[in-house]
Amino acid sequence: MRATAALLCHAFLLQLAAYVVRPTSAYRAIELGVDPRMVGLIAASFALLPLVVAVSIGRWNDRGNVGRSLVIGGVLMTGAGLGVHLWSRSLTSLLVWNAVIGLGHLLAIVGQQTLVARLGRERLDSAFGTYTFVGSLGQAAAPLVLTVVGGSAVLPDTGLLFAIYTVTCAGLLAVTFLLPSPGNPDRRPARGDSLRSALRVPPATRRTMTGAMLLSMLVLAAVDLIQVYLPALGVERGIPSATVGILLSVRAAATMASRLGLARLTTRLGRTRLAHVSTLVAGAAVGALAAPLPVWAAGVLLAVAGFALGIGQPLSMTIVTTAAPAGTTSTWLALRLSGNRVGQSLVPAVLSAFTAGIGTGGVFLVTGIGLLGTAAMARVLISDDP
Repeated sequence: MRATAALLCHAFLLQLAAYVVRPTSAYRAIELGVDPRMVGLIAASFALLPLVVAVSIGRWNDRGNVGRSLVIGGVLMTGAGLGVHLWSRSLTSLLVWNAVIGLGHLLAIVGQQTLVARLGRERLDSAFGTYTFVGSLGQAAAPLVLTVVGGSAVLPDTGLLFAIYTVTCAGLLAVTFLLPSPGNPDRRPARGDSLRSALRVPPATRRTMTGAMLLSMLVLAAVDLIQVYLPALGVERGIPSATVGILLSVRAAATMASRLGLARLTTRLGRTRLAHVSTLVAGAAVGALAAPLPVWAAGVLLAVAGFALGIGQPLSMTIVTTAAPAGTTSTWLALRLSGNRVGQSLVPAVLSAFTAGIGTGGVFLVTGIGLLGTAAMARVLISDDP
């Protein structure tokens, strides 16, 4: 029980740290006079380095290095916290430190998900639902930190926020040494096993894996875009940073609610139908944020979007874990995370290039349309109860 509590605490601190530093980086960029159209590059830098090494980290974890992955991830995030706090006075330095943070985050999260997959095999929907619920709790707490630090100012004290991030990462590193032993995988791959052999699965399984990964990628990209562009939208429309923090907390709290009830929703609707319906609802709600709405209406839409977007991530983890052949769970989970990083890097970068033409509100409209297309794709590719 104590080890499980340590794992959930680790998940909370990891998400709290990530969701403090990323909007803070956006605010620091605006503070430095960076064109708001370039803010999306910060989200892309967080994903770029992990994109290259994610699958290799997964294979490394499958060979029994889960503990090392967690420790190294904590060290990188803490060290980069010092860097972003002390040496981030240009867009280039912000991009570099966010890339290091992204790599540390990847190492830590692959280790976390591998632990959950091995410790909760009998009730995967419930295990991943609880795990992502606690992560969402960290995501909800992060905007509250922005609210307390920012107050009524449009631009908060970014130096203080970066210091809070660094202290949080130090706590994360300390908790790492209390985590449960990952145990032995079903089949530890031999050193000579190739990545190609690990990814060789039947066609039906490959379609399901592809659908789950694309669903995860687009859903996470949408969450990231809300996280990064809502502060920019707030600055554009004169919304105080404290109010933006509350809106982000509403989204995160709704996500928590959906994840806490994930097992029941899956039992009632089935995984394929749940993936389809939740992504449809999310697309409609996110797209509607483009309209010039009063703050209370935006809060309602973010609550709906948060609830629907909260389902895709844990559901995709369950699908991938269930379908992965023995001895390849970490590899497939890392490949899923690699797909997430593609979405996190390409989608914001592409939208940054077009922000001048479509405006910040247009980013939300385009994101909503993308989610609607993802919903249709998930219905076709993901097999029922894989």
